[in-house]
Amino acid sequence: MAERSLRGTSIGAKSLETDENVEFAQRTDVAYVCPDGHRTIVPFAKDVEVPDQWECRCGKPAVREDAENPDDPSAQGKPQRTHWDMLLERRTIPELEELLEKRLQMHREGWFPDYE
Repeated sequence: MAERSLRGTSIGAKSLETDENVEFAQRTDVAYVCPDGHRTIVPFAKDVEVPDQWECRCGKPAVREDAENPDDPSAQGKPQRTHWDMLLERRTIPELEELLEKRLQMHREGWFPDYE
């Protein structure tokens, strides 16, 4: 029975293809540096447009190392608006203080349950 069994490779274990007659795309390595000093090297194909910013592993935007002036705030793009910035576009400080006082009074009167 052993003489009649078939031998083969398991599916997905090994590739039977070779790299013969295969031309890989030309690549270029671009270095990005974030404000914390992390340096990230990203490979790009030669014929693509390389972005000026890349997200660093720490989550902050990194700029190209070969940029003309990475410390220039206008070169890094528009700063991200925070929740507080958007709130101040809709309300003034006195309005916010009045709303806070109303909410605190509602809490004191027992409108909101205590989470202890």
